[in-house]
Amino acid sequence: MTLIDPRHRKPVAVWLATVCTLTFCMILLGGLTRLTDSGLSMVDWDPIMGAIPPTSEADWAEVFAKYRQSPQYLKENTGMALDDFKFIFYMEYFHRLLGRFIGSIVALPWLFFVLRGMVKKPMIFHGIAILMLGGFQGVIGWYMVQSGLVDVPRVSHFRLAIHLSLGIALFTYVLCLAFAVFLPHRNHQDAATLPSLTRPTLVVMGLVGLQIISGAFVAGLRAGHAYNTFPLMHGRFLPRAAWSYEPLLANFLENPVMIQFVHRWFAWFVAAAVIALYLAYARRLHSPRLRTAFNLLLACLGLQVTLGILTLLTRVPVGLGSLHQAGAVLLWSILLFIGFHGWTRRA
Repeated sequence: MTLIDPRHRKPVAVWLATVCTLTFCMILLGGLTRLTDSGLSMVDWDPIMGAIPPTSEADWAEVFAKYRQSPQYLKENTGMALDDFKFIFYMEYFHRLLGRFIGSIVALPWLFFVLRGMVKKPMIFHGIAILMLGGFQGVIGWYMVQSGLVDVPRVSHFRLAIHLSLGIALFTYVLCLAFAVFLPHRNHQDAATLPSLTRPTLVVMGLVGLQIISGAFVAGLRAGHAYNTFPLMHGRFLPRAAWSYEPLLANFLENPVMIQFVHRWFAWFVAAAVIALYLAYARRLHSPRLRTAFNLLLACLGLQVTLGILTLLTRVPVGLGSLHQAGAVLLWSILLFIGFHGWTRRA
């Protein structure tokens, strides 16, 4: 399916690459706001005037007064100084500001391309879909924040998982469009192998996606602080506390100990699936581009496992926690790149 006028491939490709990069940064900044406990610092959602930060001492006094009524201040940050509040406020403020900026970077070039006839009809609808998905992501973000402004000073891990999943979905959507523009369909030297690559790649992506959602549960419940030893959890494979919630299913949905146990051991299942995919296809492919992608996949997996262990042992420091999240998104992106070749051959 033709998305653009071939004469205008370069500007559209640059636009999509820019949106992908900014969306990736948005995911990482969202993780940083969570790791620094900054996400609940802005207790109002104003999509229009909220783009303007406090500009005077009176403005700061007003927003700080609102924050002092929130559960996070009353139960965790009582006595916080204004300068400390400004740090967490700006973390969340720039997170929301980047979302608005991405919206403008999507909308304005897309409108220019449409008016100049540089994109085909399908790409027009893709642009509308990206804008709608991005707007919906903002609504879900506020829906998530609201869950931490009622009683417990922590956002719902279910809503956090939905918010992260939508962010990954938006990133995936734009990245697939970028691949379609950067890598136009043509005869491929691995044409006979690529169709068989589609299903196993999708399976592995599904496993990685589940692990990413599991990571959102870990972050939302602060389960990374529960047991900080490896490979055992304080000398036990599965601590008794992992079964302390009732009913039984609640342990897999609410219990931080069980959530950490699932996340740390499911990671090895995901790693085995990625290695199996590599062993099954890496040597069968002739394209330097795909062989490089498989090698990067294996390297990224090793780095991600290492980061995960180090993050656990060091009680989730901000830097390592952020790198661990970035590694997950990079692993997902490489798999998407590999799978894209098989999907386009099937189409």
